[in-house]
Amino acid sequence: MTFELRKRLAEEKGFSLMPRAMAISSSSWELPLVAVCQVTSTPDKQQNFKTCAELVREAARLGACLAFLPEAFDFIARDPAETLHLSEPLGGNLLGEYTQLARECGLWLSLGGFHERGQDWEQTQKIYNCHVLLNSKGSVVATYRKTHLCDVEIPGQGPMCESNSTMPGPSLESPVDTPAGKIGLAICYDMRFPELSLALAQAGAEILTYPSAFGSVTGPAHWEVLLRARAIETQCYVVAAAQCGRHHEKRASYGHSMVVDPWGTVVARCSEGPGLCLARIDLNYLRQLRQHLPVFQHRRPDLYGNLGHPLS
Repeated sequence: MTFELRKRLAEEKGFSLMPRAMAISSSSWELPLVAVCQVTSTPDKQQNFKTCAELVREAARLGACLAFLPEAFDFIARDPAETLHLSEPLGGNLLGEYTQLARECGLWLSLGGFHERGQDWEQTQKIYNCHVLLNSKGSVVATYRKTHLCDVEIPGQGPMCESNSTMPGPSLESPVDTPAGKIGLAICYDMRFPELSLALAQAGAEILTYPSAFGSVTGPAHWEVLLRARAIETQCYVVAAAQCGRHHEKRASYGHSMVVDPWGTVVARCSEGPGLCLARIDLNYLRQLRQHLPVFQHRRPDLYGNLGHPLS
C-alpha cells in the first residue's frame, strides 16, 4: 500500500499520519540532496582513492551538494604497524587529492575518518582518527578527532584495540553550517554515547554524521537501532556512511550505510557492496517536528546530574 493511500484511509478514519505528511511538505526538488558512499577499503591507498573519487563524481553528477565517505576511507591496514606506516599528516598528498576532488566536483566532502599524523606525531608515534570536512572550494572547514576509541573484545568478531595506534581527540567540534544544514561531526564508536549526540544537538546540529567501519557481529544487532535512537532523541537527521565487505584476511565490515530522518525513519539505505544512496534533507520538517514534540524544552538537567561517570 502506498503512503498516499495509507494517508487517505487514515484521514477517512479521523487520524493523521502527521510525521510523514510533514516530511513531504516541501517540494522535493527544492531540498538539498546528500550522497552517502559505501566502500570496501584495503591497504591500497591509491585504489581506495580511485573508488571513492568515482562515487564522489557520481554524487556530483546526480546533483548532491555534499557527499559522505566512511571511517577509514583512506585505508584499512592489516595491523597497527601498517596503520602507522600508511598514515599521513593533513597536509600530505592524499588530502591534497581530495581537496582537488572537492573543487573539481563543486561539492562538500565529509571525509569520515582519516588516519592523521598530528603535530604530536614525533613525540607519541600515534595518530588520530580524524573526520575532515571540506567545502566545495576544497578548504578544510572542520576537523574532529575521534574521542571514544574502540577497545573491545566481541566474541565471534575478534578483539579490537584502537588505542594501540591512535590517540583520543581532546574535544568536540561545534556544528558546521553546510548547504544541507548544520552538521555535527562524530565517528563510528561515538554513536554508543548519547551524551555526545545530545551535546551536538544542543549546540545547534541539524544533521549528525557517524562514518563507520562497524563489525559483522555488532552490526546486525546494534547498527540500525543505535542510529535510529540517535535521530529520535536529538530530532536530527543522521547520516552514516559505512565500510562494507572484506578488507583483507583479518577484517570485514557490516555495511548498510543509511540516512535516518528526525522521526527515526530510514529514508535511504545502500544495498550490499560498494555504492551510494541519496537523500533529501528537509529542515522545515525537522523544525516542525521539534515544535510539535519539544523534548529539549522538557529536559530536566537539574535531575540528571553529571552523566557519563564510570559505573562504580
